[in-house]
Amino acid sequence: QVQLVESGGGLAQAGGSLRLSCAASGRTFSRYAMGWFRQCPGKEREFVAAISRSGDSTYYADSVKGRFTISRDNAKNTVYLQMNSLKSEDTAVYYCALNRGVYYRVADFGSWGQGTQVTVSS
Repeated sequence: QVQLVESGGGLAQAGGSLRLSCAASGRTFSRYAMGWFRQCPGKEREFVAAISRSGDSTYYADSVKGRFTISRDNAKNTVYLQMNSLKSEDTAVYYCALNRGVYYRVADFGSWGQGTQVTVSS
């Protein structure tokens, strides 16, 4: 079973940047599409971004389009989320997840990591 470990969260100022990483265990990483989700206290987890198995295709939530970039390095079993032009509303716990189905289909995601906190101060 693939284990996912997120890192790179922390405190950033509005307008600043952070880069999240998600390292996956095992040798089957390239078989899965990957994605990032986030959750604020008292709210449901929401989709942020997804990337196909090869990394050739990406898909973003409207709220982050043009500011966030998802990428992956299959040789390192790692997926990244570059977050630029951060806003206070980006504050959340960010989770990575793997997808055994269609890369942009939210319902196909599962096997979540433990999450990493991102806090954006205004």
